[in-house]
Parts: sequence; structure tokens; C-alpha cells
Amino acid sequence: MHHPNSQHREIDWVNTIFIATAHLIALGALIYSFWVGIVWENIVLAIVWFLLAGLSITGGYHRLFSHKTYRAAWPLRLIYMLFGAAGVQNSIVNWSSDHRRHHADTDEDEDPYNSMKGFWWSHVGWVLFKDPLRNLDNVNDLFKDPLVAFQHKYYIPLTVLMVGVLPATIGMLWGDPLGAFLWAGVIRLVVQYHSTFSINSLAHMFGRKPYNKAISARDNGIVALITLGEGYHNFHHQFPGDYRNGVRAWHFDPTKWIVKALSWVRITKDLRKVSQQTIERAKLQAIAASEQAATAASNAAKAISTPPQSPSNVEF
Repeated sequence: MHHPNSQHREIDWVNTIFIATAHLIALGALIYSFWVGIVWENIVLAIVWFLLAGLSITGGYHRLFSHKTYRAAWPLRLIYMLFGAAGVQNSIVNWSSDHRRHHADTDEDEDPYNSMKGFWWSHVGWVLFKDPLRNLDNVNDLFKDPLVAFQHKYYIPLTVLMVGVLPATIGMLWGDPLGAFLWAGVIRLVVQYHSTFSINSLAHMFGRKPYNKAISARDNGIVALITLGEGYHNFHHQFPGDYRNGVRAWHFDPTKWIVKALSWVRITKDLRKVSQQTIERAKLQAIAASEQAATAASNAAKAISTPPQSPSNVEF
């Protein structure tokens, strides 16, 4: 559906300046690190921060809060709240609101990261402009969680804590608080941005559509590798209520494995998944749709290539 207000957006200078500055500092930090020497403790801390913040986005922001595909005990939700702030992708509330709109109106004007507007828009451009359509009415349920409400209210202080203060404090253990901040705070953040953004861009443009040929979302194994399993996007858009993204045993989906493993110790429960019969039915329907499209294209090509026959035996 077309909404005229979605066509004219003001630049979000806070987001634009922050993201541009983060990229510039990350570049400077790399040069600085290679100049003075790499401290491997900083690299390890950056990897740990990447994994924890990544899981908080994929398992928390996405699969738990946006789609309610399982339930989680408060200690896990606390980790999601804190390290989600380290991901600097907005609060749980705002992120989930945008994502629910993305699923409700995929590739329409109301879709915040509409892939029909091109790669760069769906990758990062949408973040750089104010969204006049954002309305938190679709996430009233999330405010019932005190941890979510707390994070939404104190998102900026929590972000400063998790991106700056805590990494630098940990870095004091090996005498390099600046390096720890640069690696676990800034360089890690920039890498994480493009990792997450690739789901909205690459996974809507490159890959397979085994479950639904009619949507832009695609299964992309490479994206899954850099997003802790979020790359099986055709499956996810067809079955958004499933806690899994990689449904096959060999699919790389660490988020699924962690959520499942935590259910064994009752930290997660009520894991939702669609039946195998429903999945197979969707695959058969996708195959049938593909065959119908191929037949239609073949018939159209024949009609174009066949010259019109000259009339014969015409009487005057």
C-alpha cells in the first residue's frame, strides 16, 4: 500500500553522524593497532562481545521479542537487554516495532527496509533517515516486560556502558583500556552493523527460495555464517513463528542450537516450530509455482518467436 509520507524523509543526523563517525574511528583504530602492535586480549574481547551482542540481536531482539517464538527466563532476557544495547541498533521496543512492520508489509512503502528501494537503502540507507511511519502501537505487549521497559527508558546510558565503559574497564586488566574500547567497542560494532544489515539487503537479493517463490526473502548460507544463523530468510519469512531459521540439521544456525540447548536447563521453554508436514507442503507449492512460471515463460517466448502465418486462399 502506498503512503505518501514514506516518500519524503528527513535525514536523521544523529544516526548519520554516529554511523559515519564509528566507521572513521574504526578505520583509525585499525591503523593505530597495526602501528603500535596488536594486543591479542583485545581481539578476544572483541570476538566475545561480537558473539554476545550478536546472539542478543538474533536470539533476543529478533526471535524472542519480535516474534515470540519461545519464552526465556529473566537472566537470559537481562543478557539480551544489556548486550542488545551493545549492538547499538536501537532499543528492543523500537527494533521490534520496525521488524514487525517489515513482516507485515514486506517490500511495501510501510516496510522500513524495503528491498525494492535498492541494496543500499535496505542495507543502511533506511537507518540514515527519520521514519515518519514509526508507531509503537504494534509493540504494546513488550512494555509488559520490566526489563524491556527499563532498556527502552535508559537505552543511551546502557549503550555507553556496554560499548565504552565496560570494554575499557575490562581492558584495564591487561593494561590497554583504549585498545579494548577500540576493538570491542568500535571495530566490533562496525563489523556487527554490516553483519546484521546484510540480512535486510543480501538475504533479500541473493539466494534460493525453496519455501515461497513469491517473496523477495531468500535462503543465503553465506549470510547465515556471519549472522549466527539468520541467513535462511525465505524460510523465516514463510514461517516467522518458528524459533529456527535453519530448519535442516546441517544448516548453520548457532542461535537455534543455543536456544534449544538452554531449553534443556529450563532457561528457555515453549519453543515454537512448524510441523515437517507444513514445511514439505510449502516446498511442494514452491516447486509447483516455479514450474508454472517456467511454463508460462516458455509459452510467451514461443509466441514471440513464432512469426504470424500469411493468410491463404483469400477470396475477394
